[in-house]
Amino acid sequence: MVTIRLYDTSARQIRDFTPLVPGCVSIYLCGATVQAAPHIGHIRSGLNFDIMRRWFAYRGYEVTFVRNVTDIDDKIIAKAGEQGRPWWAIGYQNERAFNEGYTALGCLAPTYEPRATGHITEMIEMMQRLIERGHAYAADGNVYFDVRSFPHYLELSRQELDNLLQPSGEGETGKRDARDFAMWKAAKPGEPSWPTPWGPGRPGWHLECSAMAHKYLGSAFDIHGGGLDLIFPHHENEIAQARAYGDDFARYWVHNAWVTMAGDKMSKSLGNSVLVSEMVKVWRPIVLRYYLGSPHYRSMIEYSEESLREAASAFARIEGFVQRVVEKAGAVVEPAAEVPPAFAEAMDDDLGVPQALAIVHTTVRQGNSALAADDKEAAVARLAEVRAMLGVLGLDPLDAFWAGEDAGRSEDLHGVVDSLVRLVLDQRESARARKDWATADAVRDQLGQSGLVIEDSPQGPRWSLGPR
Repeated sequence: MVTIRLYDTSARQIRDFTPLVPGCVSIYLCGATVQAAPHIGHIRSGLNFDIMRRWFAYRGYEVTFVRNVTDIDDKIIAKAGEQGRPWWAIGYQNERAFNEGYTALGCLAPTYEPRATGHITEMIEMMQRLIERGHAYAADGNVYFDVRSFPHYLELSRQELDNLLQPSGEGETGKRDARDFAMWKAAKPGEPSWPTPWGPGRPGWHLECSAMAHKYLGSAFDIHGGGLDLIFPHHENEIAQARAYGDDFARYWVHNAWVTMAGDKMSKSLGNSVLVSEMVKVWRPIVLRYYLGSPHYRSMIEYSEESLREAASAFARIEGFVQRVVEKAGAVVEPAAEVPPAFAEAMDDDLGVPQALAIVHTTVRQGNSALAADDKEAAVARLAEVRAMLGVLGLDPLDAFWAGEDAGRSEDLHGVVDSLVRLVLDQRESARARKDWATADAVRDQLGQSGLVIEDSPQGPRWSLGPR
């Protein structure tokens, strides 16, 4: 099997991927904390790992992909108090919003999508063993992890324990060391709680992922993913719990970068988020997928309307080529059995989507040249390659999923644009009829500057989106 290489945060370098089980890959992705509806920064993580999953599947791996839902935490409880609604109602509403966002952007459903509140039993069992092994202790109804009991603590984030400031929440009393972190939080009046040997309470954020990864992927699995902001404290604390429990846990740690606005990480607290539900009203979901998926997963995306428009134009060039070849062929052109070698090489090298998309655009240009030369066979061959590449990235406009994407709106929009362009072309034809070549050429040039290509045919002029 071909070797895929991934940047491993724990090693701080790109490593050859060697699966625990030949031909299989197991992935755990930290999913949504459902205190609010998702912005495009949230969905980027799911989309990046969707591309990873698709590439592993293309390379012949059987993929098990787990993406959890954190449906109980401080923020959800706070929102419930602010809104006067049950905590579970807020969680469920936003969980649905996340899934609608993932689906809208073409992300495949996970193999398993466990909720934290469905795995309290597993969390209690994990805490009991950690206490027995001397890695955890109960105090005032809370259960804490003793960070000094685990010699490898902070190896992922590479911090010094003596300099560490561990985030703590309200009510975390009884700690032996301020750097110890809460696995279980004692119940407060009016808050949701579950019974445990140490009293009623609710899970800490970090414990849930260690418990769910163990349940669904076993004591060891291949890849743990999430955003850069999760390296500390979340992933560092997951490692401590899981390995102190006795699990080998994740063998590779892969982290995606953020979507930023004015240099700040996109977040609800900063008031700079762009909700997916609003974005899809303005931009086609396939364009949003192209925009969020085209940069390298480890590169920051600085959000702007201009960059989104550039992404839309770039994808329109691809889509225009696809449509023109389909019209020329007069039949469905199936994807090629394999992607071009240069595309595969880019994807194998730490999921190099920017380099892979460069191959897509090069192939589109070659296909457009074939169309201009009336070489139908070559144009069809290039389209087959383009469809194979776009399919791996979840961006094939002829795929059944996208074929119905806002179909009525797209057809209406195309009809409106066609009518407007036809009016301009009629003016050009009138100029040609009266041999006013300067005006006719000026009209054609203006349309060209707008990104349109005008072809004169025996049936009259036709327009299409131009190549890059």
